[in-house]
Amino acid sequence: MYTLELLLKGNPAPIVIYQKEEEAANRAYQSVVEALRNGSPQSLELTCDRTGKKVFLLTGELCGVQMTSSRSGAAPLGVRPGFLAQLQS
Repeated sequence: MYTLELLLKGNPAPIVIYQKEEEAANRAYQSVVEALRNGSPQSLELTCDRTGKKVFLLTGELCGVQMTSSRSGAAPLGVRPGFLAQLQS
């Protein structure tokens, strides 16, 4: 299972989309990246393989995307995939 997290401007919680196949996840990731690079607002529709729900959004509200694989190893309990790690003392 592959996870795409879409980061929206002014929204602390990402929109999470799950894809079963790596190829489908890569296509969805590339479509988001191309929309971000394009710069002009357009619409984007993605479907979550886990829930079957669809999301439709304007790319002008996107500020980032992240793709992770659940096959790459489990994160410690309570830790979400991401680029930043919070250190505990």
